[in-house]
Amino acid sequence: MFLSQSQHFSMMILEEVSTIWEEGTFLKSRFPGDTVTADVPPNMVGPYRPDCPSRTVIETFANKWSMLVLGILKLQERPLRFNELRRRLDGITQKVLTRTLRALERDGLVRRTVYPTVPPRVEYALTDLGVSAGHLANAIAEWSVEHVPDIIKARENFDHRGIRRSFAEKT
Repeated sequence: MFLSQSQHFSMMILEEVSTIWEEGTFLKSRFPGDTVTADVPPNMVGPYRPDCPSRTVIETFANKWSMLVLGILKLQERPLRFNELRRRLDGITQKVLTRTLRALERDGLVRRTVYPTVPPRVEYALTDLGVSAGHLANAIAEWSVEHVPDIIKARENFDHRGIRRSFAEKT
């Protein structure tokens, strides 16, 4: 098969811009001349780089329930049982709390201790790393409480401008 010079160049561009975007998926341009590249600007550092493993840590902190679990465990400064945590986290389901605690345990932020009693007693406490993360979670919580009036006012101003429908109207 004979390709023209421009067709050959277009195929080369498509091959060069294919890059792993997320585990299990690929980003591939469908159009010749697209500006999709795998190059990362040299001034991007840490979590701002797409290949930085710290992004997985940020994912943990971006989860509302993870932040709240870390904050509650830090405030209590003692191990809590599953149902104690669940009572303090109004609105969380058993399934979501279980997943959240497992993720935090996997990341080394929470320690799960099982006592050999009948029925088994399980407690959750922060590790040293988790205590550090708990400080951050509580700092964000305090900032949120302090600035919630400003945020609500900004949302109202945005919604009243009429440029876009508010988030509440979309749902």
